[in-house]
Amino acid sequence: MEALLTSISTVALAEMGDKTQLLALFLATRFSSKLSIVFGILLATLLNHALSAWFGVEVAYWLPQDWISWIVGLSFILVGLWLLIPDKDESADRKVLKYGAFGATLVLFFLAEIGDKTQIATVLLGAHYGGVWMVLLGSTIGMMLANVPVVCAGRWIIDKVNAKRTRQLACLLFLIIGVVTMVSPLLAK
Repeated sequence: MEALLTSISTVALAEMGDKTQLLALFLATRFSSKLSIVFGILLATLLNHALSAWFGVEVAYWLPQDWISWIVGLSFILVGLWLLIPDKDESADRKVLKYGAFGATLVLFFLAEIGDKTQIATVLLGAHYGGVWMVLLGSTIGMMLANVPVVCAGRWIIDKVNAKRTRQLACLLFLIIGVVTMVSPLLAK
């Protein structure tokens, strides 16, 4: 249950103001079928984050056990600090838009997530918790919590949410998770 709740909260907060959230806003203004956009985000996230969580579990399997908490903890801290840097809206490839709301969203969201903060967070969560399913479920719920309202209410929500404060809160959460991850094995001895 801890893996699920931590994955939901860290990914939802990390997604605030992220380029994929800006992409969701762009797609919502471009296409009228909001449901197609939501399903495109869902499928792209499931595919991308399943691979990410699996990769995290595999990397953790090959690393010496006493290194994992330090590597994952420091990585969480680095991602937390990275969250303080706002993303810029990268214009979507116009050629992909011809595939309609679902196809364009699926392709663009999957590609935008590669190397993104939320993908890296999912890799780290997979490595930390040593399991794919709860991390995948939590990270997907977190992505949907952050993006579905943007698709449905778009600009109004973006204008109401203080992106800087949200990034600061997400940074703090990642820093706490990072420190706890590094310290908890020391306390268990």
